[in-house]
Amino acid sequence: MASGPLPLALANLLLRPGFASRRTPDRAFDRLAAQAGPAGAEFTAEFRFLLRHWARDEHLTPVGWWSAQGHVRRHLANRARVRRLIAEHPRIAQEPIERPVFVVGLPRTATTLTHGVLSLSRQHRCPRLWELLTPDLEGTPEQRKKAVGAARMMVGAINLFSPRYRDIHPMTAEGPDECTFALPHTIMPLSQARIPEYRARHYARDFTADYAYLKQIYQVLQYGRPRRRWVLKSPLHTENLDALLSVFPDATIVWTHRDPAAVVPSFCSLIEHGMAITLRPLDLHELGATWLELLSRSVTRGLAARASIPREALIDVPYSWLGSDPATGAPKLYEAVGARWTDADAARLPEVVSRPKGARPHRYDLARYGLTRSDVDTAFADYNALRAEVDRP
Repeated sequence: MASGPLPLALANLLLRPGFASRRTPDRAFDRLAAQAGPAGAEFTAEFRFLLRHWARDEHLTPVGWWSAQGHVRRHLANRARVRRLIAEHPRIAQEPIERPVFVVGLPRTATTLTHGVLSLSRQHRCPRLWELLTPDLEGTPEQRKKAVGAARMMVGAINLFSPRYRDIHPMTAEGPDECTFALPHTIMPLSQARIPEYRARHYARDFTADYAYLKQIYQVLQYGRPRRRWVLKSPLHTENLDALLSVFPDATIVWTHRDPAAVVPSFCSLIEHGMAITLRPLDLHELGATWLELLSRSVTRGLAARASIPREALIDVPYSWLGSDPATGAPKLYEAVGARWTDADAARLPEVVSRPKGARPHRYDLARYGLTRSDVDTAFADYNALRAEVDRP
């Protein structure tokens, strides 16, 4: 990619004076931790490790280092707030998160569209992006305005620094979004920098505690508010279904499917446009190899966990259900999760299935990332066998 849009170049210039703190990441972390409040020793140590190794990517830009610190600051502050709220209101921990729906699958398989369609029902509760970025109890209108404003600034910065990003994955501060923003440990830092030490730690991690914390976040967001069925989403859940189901044993898993030969280049393109904000230069072939491994590992782990999921709790959704004919697919989806599709839902369906006004087509190909169809088919052989069964009429 070229050097990037002018706003990104100006931001890197303005942030250059603070870029030197990358050389002393522990000192930078201490400052962030002091601002966030007590988040717990183990939680804090994990994020110290992350920031320390994030800082070592020699291609990191000033905006990339600013983003890394923001990621760590947000997670530390949210953890400290959730701990404080539960200490002040012990009944939060008793809030039942009953029969939640989790939309999973590889990214770029219509997980966002599926989540959006399920969000139409007044009986469902989907977390909004601003809530995931700043989980809290019901606050004053001023507090909500501040939280929504912060989320709008984040979305605005992404769209300003990488204008094509909104065409590929549009986001809105007040729209439903994914658990990725609330889970403390995911592969998403690897979409902003090359962090091999964190990647190795991620592979060895037991994610049960992460999902217990995720449940606490939704308990906080539910406390004192009307109880509705949670509909949640993240492609990143696919690799951790065992941990997810240990914490949410009555969950319904909605697994979306699409040909990995389309998924992989589409997602690599998304990562490319996001990573161009934080790294210079980009090695697109390295990016392709990295995400082929990460995505194939994720789905392999998901396939292993499927065997222990009760059949009635697992719903496979072919890409054609919503990608080709959403007016027909949406009622089938609702019936599958045990929800009622209404005329009001049908009337609002165009809101979530239409592309944003002015959005350009998203074009991508495997060769740009040094990959071939054979590479993908080999990596996803077992998954393709399952997908053939799911797609069978």
